[in-house]
Amino acid sequence: MVAALAWARRVARSNLPVLVQGETGSGKEGIARLIHLNSPRRHGPFVAFNCTALAETLVEAELFGSARGAYTGSIRDRRGLFQLAHGGTLLLDEVGDMPSATQAKLLRTLQENSVRPVGGETDLKIDVRIVAATHHDLEGRVAAGRFRSDLFYRLAVVRVDVPPLRERMSEAVKIRLMADVPLGAFLSGGVDSNALHRPKRFFGAARNIE
Repeated sequence: MVAALAWARRVARSNLPVLVQGETGSGKEGIARLIHLNSPRRHGPFVAFNCTALAETLVEAELFGSARGAYTGSIRDRRGLFQLAHGGTLLLDEVGDMPSATQAKLLRTLQENSVRPVGGETDLKIDVRIVAATHHDLEGRVAAGRFRSDLFYRLAVVRVDVPPLRERMSEAVKIRLMADVPLGAFLSGGVDSNALHRPKRFFGAARNIE
């Protein structure tokens, strides 16, 4: 894990897309936040979106925005997450489960550095760094025809592999499991060794040790 954290800090300095891979509960979003906070974009927004959180018909409007009248009840233009993350970082969590139609539109967005809102007629320029995360073997899904190969290579310019918590009961992670400090402080290296007398139970997921 220490190696993964060091690599994440190192790649944070660039503007390249990053693919974070690891089991559910291993702390992938924490790694994504670490990359953002150590990047030149740290003063911009960090926006996270779980690709499984919405029905397929709503995912595109959430990501790319929608124009007035694009669908029933749409009475005004609505900015999408790409626009809200302008100047910062957008985390696409569980990107391996993204619908195929949205994959195609995401690929175009990354190629053109612009988005076209649902129902819109013009493209809007964006300035966003993408961090994608998944618990899947994304290369395996590409081989099975379940994920676009061209999108995969766009997202996986740099990869960070997060080991499961069961393999991280040593080094700095053991310190974090024993200390009552926020996960963000741990990831940024701000763990106070004097806090180690306060043990915490380990439940097997990074969110349980925040």
